[in-house]
Amino acid sequence: MAGTSSLDLEAQSRALEGRAPDEILGWAAEHFAPHIVFTTGFGVEGCVLIDLIARARLPITVLTLDTGVFFPETYALWRQLEERYSMEIRAVLPKQTLDEQAATHGPALWERDPDLCCRLRKIEPLAEAMAGRKAWVSAIRRDQTSDRGQANVLEHDKRFGIIKVNPLLSWTESDVWTFARANDVPFNPLHERGYPSIGCAPCTTPVQPGEDPRAGRWRGRTKTECGLHERARLPIVPRHKEDS
Repeated sequence: MAGTSSLDLEAQSRALEGRAPDEILGWAAEHFAPHIVFTTGFGVEGCVLIDLIARARLPITVLTLDTGVFFPETYALWRQLEERYSMEIRAVLPKQTLDEQAATHGPALWERDPDLCCRLRKIEPLAEAMAGRKAWVSAIRRDQTSDRGQANVLEHDKRFGIIKVNPLLSWTESDVWTFARANDVPFNPLHERGYPSIGCAPCTTPVQPGEDPRAGRWRGRTKTECGLHERARLPIVPRHKEDS
């Protein structure tokens, strides 16, 4: 669908609006495989999409942006999902190890400049992983943040120059959990310990009753996104163009 006009993309997005996530995934695989990837941070939404991709045996490559500072529970879930679904979830790694980053930018960069840390450990690695791809599946929902509330099922992601597919966009948190429990989808045990949204360990705290579900991400800051799903940003140009 490369070269499809924005008008055509908008029309197809409207046609897919309200369709079940497995139908949207199937449509995306049919139109973009083998140049389509799904990236996950192993939140429950991502686990649901892995279940749908695996059960339908869709030719969608599954990646995770391994920042090196996931929770131990997240790393354990990664391996559990691979074993459960007999699939590989490929790691996309930053250019620098944590020690190398500390030598360049100082220790605990996430505490002093979390935007730069996210850029180095997530955004730039994803931009390189997207080279040669046509479509990117995400697990975002409209009800998560005001920015995500403006998203469409299909849209041209200006940051990475790729078509973004959002199969869970119209689902609620309740919809996700109902599916996960009904289908015995593995999920991060931190979700049951006060972490509705799970990112890197240094930047994620439990959420108290009544707080916004994403209040535990970058607590005490105005930052609410790592940058992967922000809509009003300039394109990211990868340093290298190798297909990963």
